[in-house]
Parts: sequence; structure tokens; C-alpha cells
Amino acid sequence: MKIDRLIGILSVLLQKEKVTAPELAKQFEVSRRTISRDIEDLCKAGIPICTSQGAGGGIYIMDGYRMDRTLLTSKDMQMILAGLRSLDSVSGSRYYSQLMEKIKTGSSNFVSGKDSILIDLSSWYKDSIAPKIELIQEAIEERRQVSFHYYAPGGDSIRTIEPCYLVFKWSSWYVWGWCRSREDFRMFKLNRMDGLKKEETGFLPREVPVPDLSTGKIFPGEIRVKALFSRDCKWRLVEEFGMHSFAEQEDGTLLFTADYTDKENLISWLLTFGAKVKVLEPAEVREELIRIAKNILAQYTS
Repeated sequence: MKIDRLIGILSVLLQKEKVTAPELAKQFEVSRRTISRDIEDLCKAGIPICTSQGAGGGIYIMDGYRMDRTLLTSKDMQMILAGLRSLDSVSGSRYYSQLMEKIKTGSSNFVSGKDSILIDLSSWYKDSIAPKIELIQEAIEERRQVSFHYYAPGGDSIRTIEPCYLVFKWSSWYVWGWCRSREDFRMFKLNRMDGLKKEETGFLPREVPVPDLSTGKIFPGEIRVKALFSRDCKWRLVEEFGMHSFAEQEDGTLLFTADYTDKENLISWLLTFGAKVKVLEPAEVREELIRIAKNILAQYTS
């Protein structure tokens, strides 16, 4: 839509000192003539856009121009504040709260209504997560390596990475970066890090791929699980896998089917249900649960 393109062009001009018409045409996949008409429309809307010809020329916004808040609707402002508030929940500084105050200043009539969205990204770990997030943000901006002691299912290790992205996914915080020891991009969970340190050693920019965080990529379903749960487990199955993950049987039990990725995680999850679940498939998971149950019994009867 044209209005979306106009807002996009304005956003580019506010972020860059100068840009050429061919660059805008390529970015928005339109002709140079269309870009020229869009620039005219922005000028008519009161945006002081200038153009210069020749070497080093281009399109730019007049120095000293400040964007009018009326370009954003009240709902837009509420969404921006909700996003800043969520980042403030894990911030180790007052940066986001101060930024919110700047946006709110003089906007009391413009930002109407109560807050309708409250997002807390800190979960249970704000005291430990916030300093890690702040350190990694600084390291990304300064292009400095970070080192840490990492605890993983395969064992403990000392890692040094070139951090690229902070990621919030699956209710947890991660850092995506180039691992010096593995010589590849890896993702590390912040809760498993200890002794996080920003190194003096810097690094040159790499061609960094955006991490593919799709469920199918990170959690490929390689284990087909079939199990019977007692009816009082319904709320957990709905919460964790959805309404369509099970079928209610005539006796009230719930026939659960799903594709799982990791056998150890699957067994740990099943054990949290105690005797309220009976695994039907696969056979190796049944056998492992029997072995664990026997070991637990032996510990309490010896």
C-alpha cells in the first residue's frame, strides 16, 4: 500500500543522512518515477525533504527537523510504550524508563486510556538475567568478544563467542553468536552461563545469518510418543501442547500423541506426571521409565 511505502521512506530518511532515489526504488521495489511522486507527497504533507544533484547528491531531510508526534496514533504510542516497558523489565539500567519518560513528556492528552498490555520478560531470573543482557548488549555494540562458563547436557565448558543477537524465545533468553571453539554460529541460554566476562579482544564484522528459530528447525520431531494420561492432567496438556494433542477416551483418560525431539527431555517431562501417565509407545521409552522407577524404588527400600 502507498501509505505503508510513504511511512517506510520517511523512516529511512530519518535514520540515514542521505539516500538516493535508485536506492529507495530498489528497497521498495518500485520505479524511480514512483519514488519521485512519493517524495512530492511527503513534501506536501509538510516534511521538509531536500534533493541535491551530482556526485555525493541524494535525498535528505532538512537539518533540525523533528518528527511530529501526530504521525503516530494513540494506539501506536501505546504499543511503543508497551514494548519499551517489556524491555525495561529486564534492563539493568534506567535507559528504557528514561526513554519512556521522554516519549510521554507533553503527550498526556495524546496517549489516552489505561495500559492494556503488560509484558515482563524477566521471569524468575531478573536479578541474574538483567546484568547479563546489559553486558552482552554492550559487547555487541562495541564488537567485543565475551567468555563464560557454560553448563549443558553434554557437560561443562569454557566458551568464547562473538555475540550477534540477543534472543527471547521459549520463555527464556539466549545469545546467538560465533563460537570460537566450534568455529560456527551457536545459541547459548543465558541461565546456563556463569562468570560472563566482556573481553578486551574485539572482532571484525561477519556475514551473520539470522537464526532460524522455527519449531521444526530447533525441535525436529523424531520421536513419536503415544501415552494415556489421567483426566486431571488435561490442563497441562492443553497448556503445553494444545487442545488437539489428545483425544478423550470413553473411560475419561486422555490419549496423547505428539512428536518429540529429545528422549532425555521427554523422559524428564513424563516423570513429572508420576503415576498419572502410561506410555504406550515407543517401547524404549517405556523400558527406560521402568528402569528409572526400579532405581528410585531401590533407593528408598535399601
